[in-house]
Amino acid sequence: MDDDRPSPTADRLLGLEAPSEPTPSPAERVDELACAPADVRKTTIRSLRDRVDAAPDAAAALLPLLSTFLTDEERAVRLSTAKLFVAVASERPAAAEPTVSALAERLADEDEFYFVRARAAEALGYVALASPDVVANPETIADLTIGLAFDEEAVRRKLAKALEHVAIGDPARLTHHVETLAEHVDDECELVRYHCCTALAAIACEQSAAVAPVVDDLVDRFEVEPRDDEGAYVAGRVAEALGILARADDVSVGVPELIDGTADAFEESFAADRIEFATSASDAADVGGDATPSRIGTIEGIHATTGDAVEAMTAPAEACPNCGIARPPQGPPVCPGCGGPL
Repeated sequence: MDDDRPSPTADRLLGLEAPSEPTPSPAERVDELACAPADVRKTTIRSLRDRVDAAPDAAAALLPLLSTFLTDEERAVRLSTAKLFVAVASERPAAAEPTVSALAERLADEDEFYFVRARAAEALGYVALASPDVVANPETIADLTIGLAFDEEAVRRKLAKALEHVAIGDPARLTHHVETLAEHVDDECELVRYHCCTALAAIACEQSAAVAPVVDDLVDRFEVEPRDDEGAYVAGRVAEALGILARADDVSVGVPELIDGTADAFEESFAADRIEFATSASDAADVGGDATPSRIGTIEGIHATTGDAVEAMTAPAEACPNCGIARPPQGPPVCPGCGGPL
């Protein structure tokens, strides 16, 4: 970059620096960054991502201009840019709408670094949650579902999360992909299993006939999921999906006997409450019961609770004060190593 040009910084991009004479436009500030060395581009975009919470509107306004960095020659710059888009889309999904085509191209590019593709999918998922019509075209949905077969677990997690968001935003968009989701409810990664089961539960809320053919897959998932709090969130979503189907007027699906009586196996109320919801389906007069946003068996309830569930599943393991061995965050209050109380 020219020696007389100002050095690009996150604050300069956001327009938070003391004004110069003349004050450069946002496009000019982005051009300055594009002319900077690769390490400066990467560092500046990372810093910009860290400033999203402090200046969300300014960051959102820059997003369309920054989409050029999604095809930067440096992989680290592309990845940093995709992460920035995730940060903005999670808070301001409408701001990411003009960049959907650029994100979809990154997702579809088989030669792209898989983590860039995963982050592009995650950003698309946040947009789909708010505006499914903007994202959920057949090509993008196909790229997301095909990607569930990736070898990289970190990529499968992001793609499954994006599909979950599509399902919550507009369940009808995934009616032709129910079987693919069902194929991955036994993924070795707990988060992939959870997101796929949550997507199926969301679809069942409005498209029960589409989910009914994969009931056996859901039942099999419940049967082998750990009967303790380690498997509480996957088992809970499976039970919720089965409870929704059992209440549906357009399908004939009963709750299998193996679910009855299993609520006591989970200390975590997430699973226990949803198992009770499933086993009480025959007595329910309506779906969800009350009118609160967190009610079980509704799109609103699924949306309201899925973030907390993921946070609980990914919480750092607690260490035993006696021997130092870590235990799963949803495990019983007893050390699996020394047997002492936690």
